[in-house]
Amino acid sequence: MQNKVTELESQRSLQHGELSQQLKSATESEERLRSTAESLASALRNNSTRGVWGETQLRNVVQAAGLIERVDFDVQSSITSDAGAGRPDMVVHLPGGKNIAVDAKVPFTAFLEASQISVTATGEEGARREALIKQHVKVMRGHIDTLASKAYWAGLDASPELVIAFIPSESLVSSAMEADPSIMDYAFNKRVALASPVTLWSVLKTVAFSWQQDVLTDQAKTLFDLSKELYQRLATLAEHADKLRRSIDGTVNSYNQFANSLETRVLVTARKLNALDESKVIGATNTVEGTPKHITAAEMELDVPDDND
Repeated sequence: MQNKVTELESQRSLQHGELSQQLKSATESEERLRSTAESLASALRNNSTRGVWGETQLRNVVQAAGLIERVDFDVQSSITSDAGAGRPDMVVHLPGGKNIAVDAKVPFTAFLEASQISVTATGEEGARREALIKQHVKVMRGHIDTLASKAYWAGLDASPELVIAFIPSESLVSSAMEADPSIMDYAFNKRVALASPVTLWSVLKTVAFSWQQDVLTDQAKTLFDLSKELYQRLATLAEHADKLRRSIDGTVNSYNQFANSLETRVLVTARKLNALDESKVIGATNTVEGTPKHITAAEMELDVPDDND
């Protein structure tokens, strides 16, 4: 029994040491994760860094939707309208020569501070979190007002009267809508569409599909025009063939008239002369009995103006 107890104690000590090592590794990993999260949060508090992140997310969403830069969209295009000069982050080209402006906005500071407070917090911490969320909504409304005042649609050719405000995080949009359900209607009244990555991807995927259908429609129209042109030229070719047939038919008739005149007129007199000298005999001539075949296909009898093709 003493030996068994000693063995169990030895195993317990070994397992305790392994567990302690795992706990130490987990603590170190958590510390590294916390440090990384703090670094990321600190970086996102900087306006220029947030702007770059928003533009990068916008480009990723657009490319994921299948659009091609400088073909289906342009970045940092200058727009001039009655509201002044502007430079949206992106201008997406729609089928039919239409365009729509997209601008990336990252209202992050207040939301980031609020997210560090537990949702279930009460008292002073709960009130502070609520105040930060309200500040987040206020900042979001400020971005909407700013985009509405720029009126990008007025400086674009055939543009819908709206601008897309791209918010590169679903939680940024959902938290604002949860705190202020009327913010979406407020944006619509300002002709601003709030778009999260999922929403924008859906819209741009539809745009990419519309471009594909537009290309197919153009190709079908080109094929129809070519077919119509080929049919008209075949009809013109049939007219030329009919003219050639009539010419050949006229030539055959002229030859037959010549042969008949030779046999019934000229040779009759010539044979009388031949009676004086029968050493030479003029052979008989044969008429051409065959006639050119008529082209009877309905397509070859269309009355199409001759375009000399």
